[in-house]
Amino acid sequence: MSKARVATIWLDGCSGCHMSFLDMDEALLDIAEKIDLVYSPYVDIKEFPSDVDVTLVEGAVSSREDLEKIQKVRENSNLVIAFGDCAVTGNVPAMRNSFPLESVFERAYKENVTVQETVPTETVPELFEKVRPVHEVINVDLHMQGCPPPAETIKYALTEILEGRTPELTDKTRFGK
Repeated sequence: MSKARVATIWLDGCSGCHMSFLDMDEALLDIAEKIDLVYSPYVDIKEFPSDVDVTLVEGAVSSREDLEKIQKVRENSNLVIAFGDCAVTGNVPAMRNSFPLESVFERAYKENVTVQETVPTETVPELFEKVRPVHEVINVDLHMQGCPPPAETIKYALTEILEGRTPELTDKTRFGK
């Protein structure tokens, strides 16, 4: 039996969902026997591959770079999971949506610094005026709430998917937990 091709991707978020993934501890060994991790911040693969069975997407869509990544994920993934509250709702990254983008840059790079009060022009990706949850830019097959989702929930969801079932997450997660 061939292994499932699994990817994880990190957009605008804190990496907490990926850290929770690693908190599965020894359960990772069971899952590793059933998957090939074909793309992730955990591995050094530069291009998102084709024919991915399952992709966990952490973070919100804040920039053109995020949008291009998530569109490529959707084109090449059979199942896309919005992984954590930032992917599901925009959560913390979307807190800036209440303010004009220019004032966000002013606050971050001028008002709250003591040296080099300069808005960077080369190292910061082109940000959109509004941060958006993943489902607003691509079709999402499953939403896994939580900030971050608990390791047990991630394990349950992956196990169910790898067994060919759709996980029922209603009583497994909630926003903020």
